[in-house]
Amino acid sequence: MTHSARTPIWTWAVPVLGLLLFVIAMATGYGDDFASHTTGIAVTVILIPLLIGTVFAAVYHAEEVAHIMGEPVGTLVLTVAVTIIELALIISLMLSGKATPTLVRETVFAVIMIVTTGLVGLCIVVGGIRYREQGFDVTSAKIYLAMLIVLSTLTLILPNYTTTTPGRLYSESQLAYVSIATIALYLVFLYTQTVLHRGYFVGEHVAPESSTTGEGKLALSAFCLCVALAAVVLLAKLIAVVINVGVSKFDAPSSISGVIIGLIVLTPEAISAVKAAQKNDLQKSINLALGSSLATIGLTIPAIAAANLFVHTPLILGLEPGDVTLLVMTLAASILTFGTGRTNVLFGFLHLVIFGTFLFLAFVP
Repeated sequence: MTHSARTPIWTWAVPVLGLLLFVIAMATGYGDDFASHTTGIAVTVILIPLLIGTVFAAVYHAEEVAHIMGEPVGTLVLTVAVTIIELALIISLMLSGKATPTLVRETVFAVIMIVTTGLVGLCIVVGGIRYREQGFDVTSAKIYLAMLIVLSTLTLILPNYTTTTPGRLYSESQLAYVSIATIALYLVFLYTQTVLHRGYFVGEHVAPESSTTGEGKLALSAFCLCVALAAVVLLAKLIAVVINVGVSKFDAPSSISGVIIGLIVLTPEAISAVKAAQKNDLQKSINLALGSSLATIGLTIPAIAAANLFVHTPLILGLEPGDVTLLVMTLAASILTFGTGRTNVLFGFLHLVIFGTFLFLAFVP
């Protein structure tokens, strides 16, 4: 996305329209029977493109803040904004009372797979076709992957082997410990990324920004970002109704809800990552992609655990054996892909094949 002195009208108009639509929906009693009256159908038809547009607006303003603040802090702002959007969608589905106990697991797993296979593969293929090979800081990739291995194992695999509580879930004390450990580990990662070893994550192709934008531009972008995120959070309550009805009507696998949330949330960020790869800045693509997967685990799991104190919904976190196999294969492939500091088209296509397998099995388990 381009950065200009003037903020495009659509980036604040679309979120405002989203807030207006939410007010109208609440006034008309929007619910599971939306298809039975004209107003409900009209709201639904407008809701989906408006939500996607609002997500794009939120990411646009997050990128504006990122552009002003520079790397890697800017990318961190973008990643946290996307995670907030994801949390809004998950919690909205949980509050609807019709979410499956595996929703959090399926969403986190879907985001990890979409990012580490689909997005990473696409960025490497796009960059490889144009530049044959692309380089990045191998130390930063090792940090990302080490974090991803530990966090994904703690949250998605280890629950299968605990014995305090039957089933693929943690007891309350275990969930509290894992949440605290996850947050602590993520905070140490943020300190490493933004302060201690910032140079690992900046990349070779990031030109220094000329300080032509003042505090006013930063404040405006931050305010617009907050408005857009608020609109996404409120619209998420409405889209949760649509997802629930759609999954139920078509008798789709429950994992589809997680895939839908992941695709809605990650599409704008994916565009930014692919554009960075086209500009031979694979480091930024990696920051966006792998950073998103870490934020998804490091922030989503503890936030949902805290929210569950009020919602009281069973949180089945342990993956099924087939999903564990996909996750282990993805992590192993990622270690090899990012092990040398150079990538090519073959590595990218390998990740895309894993992504295709994940999508196929989501629809045909």
